[in-house]
Amino acid sequence: MAKLYFHYSTMNAGKSTLLLQASHNYREGGMATYLITAQFDRRAGEGRIASRIGIGEPADTFAPDEDLYAKLQSRYAKGQVACVFIDEAQFLSKPQVWQLARAVDDLGVPVMCYGLRVDFQGNLFPGSAALLAWADEMREVRTICHCGKKATMVMRRGPDGLALKEGEQVQIGGNETYVSLCRRHWRAAVDDV
Repeated sequence: MAKLYFHYSTMNAGKSTLLLQASHNYREGGMATYLITAQFDRRAGEGRIASRIGIGEPADTFAPDEDLYAKLQSRYAKGQVACVFIDEAQFLSKPQVWQLARAVDDLGVPVMCYGLRVDFQGNLFPGSAALLAWADEMREVRTICHCGKKATMVMRRGPDGLALKEGEQVQIGGNETYVSLCRRHWRAAVDDV
């Protein structure tokens, strides 16, 4: 039975690595997968999902207002897909998450979404909020703070290395920009003591 999955975490937890491994497992079993990532996230190159540990795969991309139900329906018409994998799922819009849910229900294809839960200010991303509301199954991918506790927050660093408290919700970056922290250390970093 097809389901909509949401694998969520903070930065540096290995979400893309897990996505790529799961897709590999399907393909190794002779089943086709369909990989999709956010069009504007070009850190690994356009149309590519990559992990910091060095593995990567080509992927299709989604644009901010693209109809994902139509996209999956079109891909499905070209041949059977055992599973759809979506990286950077926090950048999905609320309507796009609903389109993915419809694809699960109407096309019978499992959709596995991987993304951040909260932004650098501790707020849910729109795509993550919709996935938390509508996913059939949710799985937390854990990483740790420098203190050894589970990291649940993300700090965005400014040029001086200090925590930023304001700014646009979306700013593409990696280890040079973001640090995963436990809530206590995030609060200390943003002077919420």
